[in-house]
Amino acid sequence: MIDSATIDNRKQYYLYAGREFHRPLMVVVGLMVVLAAAAITGLVVDDRVLLGVPIWEKPLKFALSFILYGTVLALLIPLLNRAKRLANVCGNVIAITWIIEMVIIVGQVIRGRASHFNGTTPFDAALFTTMGVVVAVLWFANLVIAILLWRHTFADRALGWSVRLGVTIALLGAAIGAMMTGPRDDLPADLVGAHTVGLADGGPSLPFVGWSSVGGDLRIGHFVGMHALQVLPLVAVVLALLARRLPRLASPQLRTRLVAVASAGYLGLTILVTWQALRAEPLHRPSETILIAGSAMVIAVLVATAVALRRSSQGRSQTRPKDVDRKPLTRTGG
Repeated sequence: MIDSATIDNRKQYYLYAGREFHRPLMVVVGLMVVLAAAAITGLVVDDRVLLGVPIWEKPLKFALSFILYGTVLALLIPLLNRAKRLANVCGNVIAITWIIEMVIIVGQVIRGRASHFNGTTPFDAALFTTMGVVVAVLWFANLVIAILLWRHTFADRALGWSVRLGVTIALLGAAIGAMMTGPRDDLPADLVGAHTVGLADGGPSLPFVGWSSVGGDLRIGHFVGMHALQVLPLVAVVLALLARRLPRLASPQLRTRLVAVASAGYLGLTILVTWQALRAEPLHRPSETILIAGSAMVIAVLVATAVALRRSSQGRSQTRPKDVDRKPLTRTGG
């Protein structure tokens, strides 16, 4: 049976967790909502194309990405009860660095120039160098918050592990961006990196996401990994909500195991799509090797999920109270 008090406490925990936000991050999230609307307008009224995609597509994707990432961070930082001032400072650093990043990206769109890997002129190269420094600062600020989240004790065990593992995978996903920078033998001298593997940037691409449809694209692993911090906590929240209807999920141990399985699968997916990109394979045309590896990963996740559910069932049966003989009570004395 589900303990209704446990469900009520869990519900109150999630409601409390959503009451406070890190204000500077939420201000930037609001700015990104405005920018996303402006970028959509730009896609409609501005027909310029850069490297084979509409020029306002990049600001739109970056804005939407931060709306997701920044909102989750803004929710998590107020929960930290250790080194709270340090966490707030890191949140402020992330907010400021993201604004600098977006100012450069939008500024280059207005100029009709590429913001990433552009060394065509000293000014363009200086802007990209600035972006590299800003991204490094942003990554280390996220690293500090990740350490604080690992030290934090969450009221909901499954949610806590989803956040810890999610922020760790997100850091790895962000680090994949570093693989795109630096000179390559197959690139012109005025380019200081590329996201496409096997050919130059700017070829045929998948709709909206802009990922290469004819070669490998490192942005896929970068994107998938970075958003682990939204996907994995969402898994934990959904499991907690389902516990009201599925008694088995009332077990914190089971939900934690399922979160661990989901995290391992998500990390495997991040590694898989990055490996596929390094093999110069487009996402929608994987080789036999990638298909075999992906199939093995899916099977492993399914088996691990089944094992977690089975262990939960065995644990419930072993802890079920046994029937005991009870002797009738008799009154003694007068």
